[in-house]
Amino acid sequence: MNLNGIKNPDFLKYMTVSEMEELAGEIRHFLIENISKTGGHLASNLGVVELTLALHYVFNAPEDRIFFDVGHQCYTHKILTGRADRFPSLRQYRGLSGFQKRAESEYDCWEAGHSSTSLSAALGMAVARDLDDENYQVVPVIGDGALSSGMALEALNEIGSERRRMVIIFNDNKMSISRNVGALTSGFSRLRSSKTYTKIKAGMKHNLRGNTFGESVYYGLKAFKDSVKDIVIDGGVFEEFNLDYIGPVDGHNIHDLVRVLRAAAQHEGPIVVHVITQKGKGYLPCEADREGKWHGVGPFDIKTGKPLTSVPEGFLSWSGAIADELEQLAQKNQDIIAITPAMMTGSSLREFFAKFPERSFDCGIAEEHAATFAAALAASGKRPFLCIYSSFLQRAYDQINHDICRMDLPVVIGIDHAGLVGDDGETHHGIFDYGILRPVPNLIIAQPKDAAEARDLMVTAFAQNHPFAIRYPKGIVRNTQDYEGNVLEIGSWTCINDQPENKVCILTYGDCVDAFAEKIRVNSLPVTVVNCRFLKPIDTSLIERLAEEKKRMIVYESDIKAGGLASAILEYACDEKIEINLRRFGLPDEYIGQGSTGQLRKEMHLDLSAILNEALKES
Repeated sequence: MNLNGIKNPDFLKYMTVSEMEELAGEIRHFLIENISKTGGHLASNLGVVELTLALHYVFNAPEDRIFFDVGHQCYTHKILTGRADRFPSLRQYRGLSGFQKRAESEYDCWEAGHSSTSLSAALGMAVARDLDDENYQVVPVIGDGALSSGMALEALNEIGSERRRMVIIFNDNKMSISRNVGALTSGFSRLRSSKTYTKIKAGMKHNLRGNTFGESVYYGLKAFKDSVKDIVIDGGVFEEFNLDYIGPVDGHNIHDLVRVLRAAAQHEGPIVVHVITQKGKGYLPCEADREGKWHGVGPFDIKTGKPLTSVPEGFLSWSGAIADELEQLAQKNQDIIAITPAMMTGSSLREFFAKFPERSFDCGIAEEHAATFAAALAASGKRPFLCIYSSFLQRAYDQINHDICRMDLPVVIGIDHAGLVGDDGETHHGIFDYGILRPVPNLIIAQPKDAAEARDLMVTAFAQNHPFAIRYPKGIVRNTQDYEGNVLEIGSWTCINDQPENKVCILTYGDCVDAFAEKIRVNSLPVTVVNCRFLKPIDTSLIERLAEEKKRMIVYESDIKAGGLASAILEYACDEKIEINLRRFGLPDEYIGQGSTGQLRKEMHLDLSAILNEALKES
């Protein structure tokens, strides 16, 4: 079938099960071929092909609201709703989003890059539908560990109370990004085993209700039947939330999926359809993955499964540099503990977890819990390292503020993927954490310019007794494995090419420091670069010195300008009545789309060359 010719999913309603099974194979081939070139979320999408086909066969989108949680499971949905021809641009600059996107299609009724929002959204849609006296179905698909989040459980609690009509698809693939953890996972495992009971019940009904005697026996066994049902099926977590439950059903059997979904569509009130799928189905390297390596991938060779790009010799990921130093510190300090909310692989903590299993905790998709858990560990004399992606950290703001910083507890927070992250776009850019966290008392915030300074900041963080956040970007950095980290003076900045005749200085942080310094060195430019490695507190003595020398200051931020470094400098100058000449450059007050960091900065006239041209005008 020509997938590029699909305009909408209506054609599915005229297909046989065997034809849809053939289509599922074609879609898997299409996904593997395209994602091998562009990168993207492969394993999660291979696992929901049949489920998505069955959903669009039974329900009538866009009138019926079908949406996915986590949103990266939507690739088959995009193919069926007329976007296959755009897949060569998947996650590229101004291309097809890797998540559902309301601006892309009327079939995308909700959008989210973070997990566990679907059930709250579903209830909102169902209430609005009922208030407007409309009749569409609301069908959230929740999986990849999203149901373990507190937000999802909060929504289930109200859904069970409201009893609004909706069909909740629980896509149970036993994985989130990597293997699921937690008590809920064990409960779901018990639900999976209920197929035995279902078969017994069906067989008993078929065999006994064929005659009068059998009929009386059947109804006489009703009490026994119900007690078994209570133990095996309704004894699960969903009954506790007052939700009806059907399943489990094989998520790769289109015939069974269609039959069960049709029944669920006729159900009054909320019902959970428990679907068992295999993450990565149809591509052997994905099927065998238990560490999350195939969850999100870059371009790769289909035959070998090997990535087409690799980390150059002498380099490692920023998260790897931080994790290496954490391991070294943990060997010397038995109180150091690592905590991650389901990002063990993404944050390079797998080796730490292997070396120190008793001091390693994967909390699942539960950022709020992870932060308060870390606070209590710190209050009990331990030294936790809480590692969270910047965009996910936003969810734990209250706990960082109320539980960690208010009690001035020595939690070291690794803010991974800080700054622009590229292909995942708006929902994943880590550009807000600095502005969000800067007003919080007791918190020290820093960002290293290179791997050596990353080691310095890790040593410094664990050598003091206050909350300490270290930001670091996605990407790679030159390795300095043999370097021994040193304790830095908190709040101190350093200057590069600080010549008396220089009239202009660029104040920046992170890997921008060396990038600016190298351009200035190569071109022999009369510009000083200030490494503002501590974002809170700032180096007020250096600011005063630059002001006294009448230096023109250009502040370059790799994050959103609002509440950033320039704001901190201007606030200090205002409070101390210091006259300064300052211009600021940074990300605008808007959500930034997807694309490489270079493309995005060039579009916003924030590339290094543009900033240096401005600096030379000032000189």
